[in-house]
Amino acid sequence: MTSRADVAVIGGSGFYSFLDEPEEVAVETPYGEPSGPVSVGQVAGRRVAFLPRHGPGHEFPPHLINYRANLWALRSLGVLQVLAPCAVGGLRPEVAPGDLLVPDQLVDRTSGRARSYVERSAVHLPFADPYCPRLSTALAATDGVRRGGTMVVIDGPRFSTRAESQEYASRGWTLINMTAAPEAALARELRMCLAAIALVTDMDAGAEPEQGVHQADVFALFAENTERLKALLARVIADLPDPDGCTCASWADGLELTYEIPG
Repeated sequence: MTSRADVAVIGGSGFYSFLDEPEEVAVETPYGEPSGPVSVGQVAGRRVAFLPRHGPGHEFPPHLINYRANLWALRSLGVLQVLAPCAVGGLRPEVAPGDLLVPDQLVDRTSGRARSYVERSAVHLPFADPYCPRLSTALAATDGVRRGGTMVVIDGPRFSTRAESQEYASRGWTLINMTAAPEAALARELRMCLAAIALVTDMDAGAEPEQGVHQADVFALFAENTERLKALLARVIADLPDPDGCTCASWADGLELTYEIPG
C-alpha cells in the first residue's frame, strides 16, 4: 500500500481536518467502517494520517463511534504512534478553560462499547499506565502544555449532573471526557503508542456554583483553539521519539494474540 503513515492524529470535536493536500484513503476493517476516510499527507517531513474521531461532519456521537474500526484502520496503514487531541471538562480548580493538559491516567466509566479486540482465549492487556510515556513527554515539552492528571470517561452524550461532577472531583479526578475510552486501550492492544492532549473547554457542572455546561460554549472554545492545537501537533510531530522498543508494543512479545494486528 502506497498510502502509508507512521504517525496519526485523531481529531476531536471541531477538529475535522489537519493536513495540507491530503490523499483520502478508504480502509476496510473487520469491525466495520471507521468514522470516515483516513487522510494521509506530509507534516514536518513525516507521513501522517488524520482521522476525525466523530466523522468529517460530526456524524457520530461519542457512544456510537466505531473505536475498533478507527484504530484498526490507522494500524493497517502502518501507524505506530497516535496523538489524540480531545475536548474535556475541568473538575478541579487547578485547571481552567483554555488549558492544555497531557493526562497520565484515565478512569473508564463507559458502558456498552466494544472495548477490546480480544474475543476468545486469554489475552490480558497490561494497562496500569494507559498513555505512552514517550509521546506524553514529547507533548508536554511544548510551551503552554502541562503534564499530569486523571481523566474520567463517561458515555455521554449528556453532560454530567452536578452531583456526578462533584463525586468525580471528590475522587481527585482532574478532567472529564466522553471519548478517551476505549480508544487508548485499543491502541495498546494493537501495539501502538498513544498519548492524549486535552483542551479544557469548560468547568464541569459541579466545579463552579450555579454553572452548567452547554454544547455551544464547548464547541466555541474548541474552535477558538483549533489552530493552536494544529500548530502544537505539527511541532511535536517534527521531533517525535523513535517508537522502537517502547513498552506500548513490547507488552505482547512472547504472547499468542488471538486477534489480527494489521500493517
